[in-house]
Amino acid sequence: MSPSKFYKVFTAMLAVFALVAGSAAFAAKAASLTSQQSAAVQKISAYFNSIKTLQGEFTQISPKGNVSSGIFHILKPGKLRFEYSPPNPFLIVSDGTWVVVQNRAKNRSDEYPLSKTPLRLMLSKNVDLLKQAVIKKVEDHDGLTTVTLEDRDQLVPGHLILVFDDAKNALQQWSVVDGKGRRTTVSLNKIVVGAAVDSKLFKVKRKDPSKSKTDR
Repeated sequence: MSPSKFYKVFTAMLAVFALVAGSAAFAAKAASLTSQQSAAVQKISAYFNSIKTLQGEFTQISPKGNVSSGIFHILKPGKLRFEYSPPNPFLIVSDGTWVVVQNRAKNRSDEYPLSKTPLRLMLSKNVDLLKQAVIKKVEDHDGLTTVTLEDRDQLVPGHLILVFDDAKNALQQWSVVDGKGRRTTVSLNKIVVGAAVDSKLFKVKRKDPSKSKTDR
């Protein structure tokens, strides 16, 4: 699986807080933010940085309207597990260094260095969206702050939309829009912050510890 195909699989299945980037053809241009808008973005960064563990359930709507659901576990820095309920066969696990995307129906998997995937930012120890991302738009409506952003590393075309509930001080939803305008939306529910998470959930089985798809 090529990096571009990995991205398509990842966003089609999950788009986990992924800061998808703009390519040269989609050159990122930051919005001019007011002090209030900058403070809103900083509040979201502070939310990410306050999280050590996070777990719960998710519901995903694909660009074609297909609905998937499952459970997730996050242990920062670097560790993540998103497990889809049948009939969706995919499982995504990061052990802090490698990300393994497994198709359980076909008993097949692909692996990538975490540092080379869109997951790297949301799993980092310190998140600063104002510095690490290009903020395209900040909107405040009915107690929700919506931030549209792109990654500065410019991996692939597209952008991310975060929806933050100000009253609950929690991320409520995110959408990934790819370079062709196709949107994948993920909503979170039954979220538990700070609970103990079994480290065994983040163990990965690599096919060849000396190689990865992106190393070849």
